[in-house]
Amino acid sequence: MAGVRIRDVAQHAGVSVGTVSNVLNRPGDVSPDSVERVNRAIEQLGYVRNDAARKLRAGVSTTVGFVVLDGQNPFFTDVVRGAEDEASSHNLAILHGNTDEDVARERMYLDLFEEQQVRGVLISPYGDIHPRLERLRARGIPAVLVDRFSGDGRFSSVSVDSVAGGRMAVEHLIGTGRRRIAFVGGPFDMQQVRDRLAGARVAAENAENAATPVEIEVVATEAPTVEAGVVAGARILARPRGDRPDALFAANDLVALGLLQALVVDGRMLVPDEIAIIGFDDIPFAGAAAVPLSSMRQPSRMIGRTALRILLEETADPNLIPRQTVFLPELVVRRSTAATAAR
Repeated sequence: MAGVRIRDVAQHAGVSVGTVSNVLNRPGDVSPDSVERVNRAIEQLGYVRNDAARKLRAGVSTTVGFVVLDGQNPFFTDVVRGAEDEASSHNLAILHGNTDEDVARERMYLDLFEEQQVRGVLISPYGDIHPRLERLRARGIPAVLVDRFSGDGRFSSVSVDSVAGGRMAVEHLIGTGRRRIAFVGGPFDMQQVRDRLAGARVAAENAENAATPVEIEVVATEAPTVEAGVVAGARILARPRGDRPDALFAANDLVALGLLQALVVDGRMLVPDEIAIIGFDDIPFAGAAAVPLSSMRQPSRMIGRTALRILLEETADPNLIPRQTVFLPELVVRRSTAATAAR
C-alpha cells in the first residue's frame, strides 16, 4: 500500500502513534502484546520506515560530504576510496563532489552539504574557505582539511609534507647528475604546487657547494593536467637544444605523463638519456607509462581513512582540539630518472 504513514499503522493496530514510535525505536519499553500488534499491522499494511528522515530529525546523518579539487586525478580517487572504506565500517556513506578548482563550485557543494545536514565534511580546498567552514561548525557540522595543512590550526588536517617531497625529488635528480632542472606545474594559487616548488629550491640551495651549481627554473602550466603537461613539453622542445633543461620535476604525475607524451612521442629528446622526469603522487599510471615514471608516492588511501577517523572523533566530541596529521612522501625510482653513462 503506497503512502502508508505511522498514524495508519497506529489506527490499524489500535494503539497510539507514540506506541508505534516506541516499537520502532525502543521496543523494550513496550508490552509484548503491543509489539506483536504493531508488527502485524506493519506487515499487513506494508509500512516502510524512513530511516533517513528519522535520523535527520534526530540530528544524526549517515552521510559525510567530501569535496575534492580534481575528480579526474587518480590521486583524489584513491583518497576518496580510503575514506569510503573507513566510512563503510561505520555504516556511513560518502557523498563527494569535484570542484575542478572552481571557487563557485566549491561553494555550491558546501551549501548542498549544509542543506543536507551531513555528519561532517572532508575537503581539499581551493579558495579561502575558513569562514565557510566556521559556519558549518557552528551548525554542528565539523570539517577536516584533506591534502592541505591547516597553518593556523583552526581545523584538523591530513596532508603530506609537499615541501619535503619537493626537496627529496630534486635531491634525487641532483644525485643522478642533473643540474639544469625545471619545475613544471601550476596554477600557483594551489598550496601544494607552491610547496613543491619551495622544496625544489631548498634542494638546489643545499647543493651550492657542488662543482656545478644547480639551477631551478619554472615552467608554469594553467592546470595540473596531462594536457597542460603536453603543452609544456612542446614549449621545452621548441627551445634550442643547448637551452633545454636536463631534468623536469612535475608538480604531479598527470603533468609528468603529459611531458612524457610530448617528449617521447615526438622522439626529439630521449628519456632519461637527455632529460629526466619525476612526478608527484605515484598514481597507478606512473609505473605503466611508456617510460616508467619516477614519482613521490603519497599514501592516498591512508590519507582518506585518517581524515574520516578524525572527523568521526570530532563529531563525537566537538571540544577536541584540532590536530594536524602530516605524512612523509616516499621516493619511488623508476627508469625516467635513471643515471646515464655520460653523467
